Amino acid sequence: MDLVMAFADEARRRLDELTRSQLPAIRRAGALIAGAVRAGGVVHAYGTGHSEAVALEVAGRAGGLIPTNRLTLRDPVVLGTASPQEFDPLAERDPHTAHRVLALHRIEPADVFVIASNSGGNGSTVEMARLVKQRSLPLIAITSLAHTTAITSRHPSGERLFELADVVIDNLAPYGDAVLEAEHGPVCGISSITSATAVQLMVAEAIGLIGAAGTVPPTYLSANIPGADAHNDALAARYAGRIRTGAL
Repeated sequence: MDLVMAFADEARRRLDELTRSQLPAIRRAGALIAGAVRAGGVVHAYGTGHSEAVALEVAGRAGGLIPTNRLTLRDPVVLGTASPQEFDPLAERDPHTAHRVLALHRIEPADVFVIASNSGGNGSTVEMARLVKQRSLPLIAITSLAHTTAITSRHPSGERLFELADVVIDNLAPYGDAVLEAEHGPVCGISSITSATAVQLMVAEAIGLIGAAGTVPPTYLSANIPGADAHNDALAARYAGRIRTGAL
C-alpha cells in the first residue's frame, strides 16, 4: 500500500463527509459565535494534547476573529503564580485543573466557549464544560463521536464532553484517531485535520453572519504583512484584559 496516497485519499474523503454531514452543526456554531461577537463577547477556546492545536485555530489566527481567547494547561504557570516545576503533563486528567485555568481568565455573560477534545473524556475537559454550563454560557464541542462513545469518562460524574455541549461537531475521527491499517498497526491520525477544518468553516459562517448584519467583522491580519500590527493592535485594544494574543 502507498501510505502517502492512501492517507491523502482518506483525508479528502473525510473532509468531504465533514462538510456534508456536519454542516448543520457548523452553521449553528457559527451563529452562536456571531451572536457573541455582535454582543461584545469573546470566544474562549480550550483544548489539551493535540486538541490544543484546534484551540489555536480558534484564537489568535490570521484570518480569524480578534475577540478570541485561548485557555491552556500551562496557564497557572504562564498567567498565574505556579512554578514551572508544578506543571504536570497529566494535568488534563484532573478535574481541578479546569478550575485553576478558568480562574485566570475574565469571563463575561456575552461570551461563548469552544472546547475541543477527540476523546471528550479527560477530567479537565469535562470539568471545563461543566463550569461553562454552570455559568449558562453557550458551549460548542468538537470531538470524535466514534471515540467518545466507546470510552469511559475519566471525570467522576461519568459525563463526556458531547453530553454537555449546546452544539456538537463530530470531527469524524475513528476510535484511536488513526485511519490507515499499516503492516505493524494503525497509523496516520486525522482528527487535527478535520477539527481544524471544522473551526475554519464555523468561523467563516460567523464572519459571514456578522458582515450580513451590517458590522465589519473584527479579524486578524497576518502579523507578517505590512500594517498588520497596527490593525490588529487597534482592534485587540477593544478587548483589553479579555483575550490572549501571544503564542504561549
